[in-house]
Amino acid sequence: MKIKRRSPDPFFYSGGETGILLIHGFTGTPSEMRPMGNYLKRRGYTVYAPLLAGHGTSPEDMECTSWNDWWNSVLEGYERLQQEGVRRMFAVGLSMGGSLVLNLARTRPLDGVAALCAPIRLQDRRVYLVDVVRHVWPYLKRNGTKPTHIEEHLVPYDRTPLKCVSSLRKLVRHVRRHLSEVKVPALIVQAERDETVVPKSASYIYEAISSKDKTIRWYANSSHIITLDKERERLFAEVERFVSRIAGNPDFPSASR
Repeated sequence: MKIKRRSPDPFFYSGGETGILLIHGFTGTPSEMRPMGNYLKRRGYTVYAPLLAGHGTSPEDMECTSWNDWWNSVLEGYERLQQEGVRRMFAVGLSMGGSLVLNLARTRPLDGVAALCAPIRLQDRRVYLVDVVRHVWPYLKRNGTKPTHIEEHLVPYDRTPLKCVSSLRKLVRHVRRHLSEVKVPALIVQAERDETVVPKSASYIYEAISSKDKTIRWYANSSHIITLDKERERLFAEVERFVSRIAGNPDFPSASR
């Protein structure tokens, strides 16, 4: 059965002994990671992109979840790849997914982690008022659409539960406090035209993690959903080079088995 590019469903591609876990962003779905997944599949990797709890269904479903539920979805995805018998495991996350994979890197054996446009600070200052206003205005309506080459892949909600925005902030604070515990090889990627995350977030993450092998890359012509934007092919190649360099280097013994 042919899967539409807008499908919110999780996807799994069986491949070689190196597994890559792809984690989508806040209110997003695996559809925003699918082009990267296809790229990595063609290069022989085993790839899994789970759907985080409360995502891809309805805002009402999402309102019943918190960051602990999203985190449990990541752990289930991690265990799925373990069960496939991969010998090496990497995690790549977009936006909130970047926060979640950084948390995974400090709490579970991983061979490497890539955080793409992961938040430390957010551009919209209204998020810092959500705990005050969410009891009066429980939802924030979606404002406009993305450019066509991005929008055609998305399965967006028409509104976002502010309760979940509050939980997102708790996740970001939790990850920020523990960044020094991230020690695995890391690739930090940031779009310079990010309309959602303050770009300096990437520099903060890069400086705070304890990884000896770490790289930061800036994308001058990309916006927040960098996995779908105009420089995505460069991004996919960069992620694949990072994975292949670590996976193929005997100086980096496997951490995931």
